[in-house]
Amino acid sequence: MSLDLMEALPADWRARLDPLLDPAHTAALNAFVAGEYAGHTVYPPREDLFSAFRHCSYDDARVLILGQDPYHGPGQAHGLSFSVRAGVRLPPSLRNIYKELASDLDVPPATTGELIPWADQGVLLLNAVLTVRAGEANSHAGQGWEEFTDAAIRALNAKEERVVFVLWGAYARKKARLVTGPQHTIIESAHPSPLSAKKFFGTAPFSKVNKALADAGRPEIDWNPAPSPR
Repeated sequence: MSLDLMEALPADWRARLDPLLDPAHTAALNAFVAGEYAGHTVYPPREDLFSAFRHCSYDDARVLILGQDPYHGPGQAHGLSFSVRAGVRLPPSLRNIYKELASDLDVPPATTGELIPWADQGVLLLNAVLTVRAGEANSHAGQGWEEFTDAAIRALNAKEERVVFVLWGAYARKKARLVTGPQHTIIESAHPSPLSAKKFFGTAPFSKVNKALADAGRPEIDWNPAPSPR
């Protein structure tokens, strides 16, 4: 099985990331990911690998929510950080995200974990590592994905208009060093995992994002993942 990651990436993102990536490193990542899909059960499914980039174009991107690596249980990961397909039981971190959203903006907790409505509004739901072996959290860390997704963060940093970078937890907060543009806003807090949720609750990230966007004259996000039909 062969795999060309750059060819699979949407063209607008490919044009921005390609100059920021070492071709040799990308080739090594291609080989690693192709081998993993060929020899193991890997999440997300190959067709969902770049869902975050497909649902959020480079021009539309105005918020980044950074996760670490995909969910490693069956049927969970579909290429968007913290999101699961409709009908899949909500993971603990996402339940806590919904609790904070209800507290922050009075958005009732959704029964669906599918965050595509956020992505379609310009929220890049990006994991730092884009693949994982089934049942083995962080199994694809340190194989080259980090350089790939750091390039995406750098590409967003290059935008002239404001982007709001939402960094939850110690791992994500290390990426703040990549955000150097004074026009941008960084929102940091503890991770919504049950292990650190007490420090996550009350941080009001969603209203802070919308204020930062509004202050820059940019459209706010409708954070309801299951908006009522109109």
